[in-house]
Amino acid sequence: MIENFKYDTSKQPSISREQSVLSSGQVMSTVKYDEHTEAAPITYVMFAGGLGGSTADFLMHSIDTVKTRLQGQKFTKPPKYQNMRNAYTTILKQEGLVRGLYGGVTPAIIGSVPATTIYFGTYEITKRKITAFGIPDTIAHLTAGSVGDVMASSVYVPSEVLKTRLQLQGRYNNPHFFSGYNYKNTWHAAQMLYKFEGPGAFYNGYRATLLRDVPFSALQFAFYEKFKVWAIRYTTTKQNPQLSLEWEIIIGTLAGGLAGALTTPLDVMKTLLQTQVEKQSKAKKSFSSKQTTTTTSSTIKISHYHYNGILDGLNWNYKHYGISALFRGLWPRVAWTAMQSGMMFVIYEQVLELLEKMSH
Repeated sequence: MIENFKYDTSKQPSISREQSVLSSGQVMSTVKYDEHTEAAPITYVMFAGGLGGSTADFLMHSIDTVKTRLQGQKFTKPPKYQNMRNAYTTILKQEGLVRGLYGGVTPAIIGSVPATTIYFGTYEITKRKITAFGIPDTIAHLTAGSVGDVMASSVYVPSEVLKTRLQLQGRYNNPHFFSGYNYKNTWHAAQMLYKFEGPGAFYNGYRATLLRDVPFSALQFAFYEKFKVWAIRYTTTKQNPQLSLEWEIIIGTLAGGLAGALTTPLDVMKTLLQTQVEKQSKAKKSFSSKQTTTTTSSTIKISHYHYNGILDGLNWNYKHYGISALFRGLWPRVAWTAMQSGMMFVIYEQVLELLEKMSH
């Protein structure tokens, strides 16, 4: 989701003002404006951010599906999906592009558009108010990003629950993968989730989502600033002191990829918490506890450990399967956070530039 976007429009130095970007999986950059350019209107920031974030999410959805399958598959020997490439080709061959790799794209976009719009708007408003009091930029960015994450999560998390379940399930009556539920479409998934697990199930993994996104933002910001210093030192000259667009994209992509890698354990737990079926009784948890969920087509009985929270899940997976279990789906997550960052950066900048030209 919104693993974070930093956009600085509050400063207007004599030559340029800087924009720092950290997105929904994402990117930081520096954008130069003429000294006479006014701060971009909040509505422009929200529109450009919402369009950029949701478009990048759509284009990268297949990689996100591969990541979800690798994180959510049961531990068997050999596992159904061996690695990122094997998972991608297997899902495409067995289930197709639309129902397989792009399963869950509808709730993903339904949630992404308003969530990224809310995030960008909240972030920018909060940042401008904070910097007006002379707060250092780094603190302002991280604080505004955290507030933006919290506000956007109210919309984002329910859509993420539906998305991850449909991604893990794949197509309806999928003979190639067992997920523990069988939804016809997004609406049917929402109905079944509400009916059999209650409204609270739409916010499964809420804390895990925030605990993933906020550290991601901090790490990405730190990496970006460090890479930016190195890039300026080795790629610019006194005659041309500004970083090129290519280097902006490169350092943003690297920052996003590294931050994504380090926060993978929290992303794994987010996926597991959001896709596990809620208990139907208050029976004491055990490794072999039975859980039953009913769909319109069949009654499915599943048997597995029920995670009672983030730490419980991290401890159980580490104890039974080792450190590698906490980094399931590492490479597709790195690929997603890195490439989605670059895509969103380019789209965002182009849309914002177009809006500013149209307004003059």
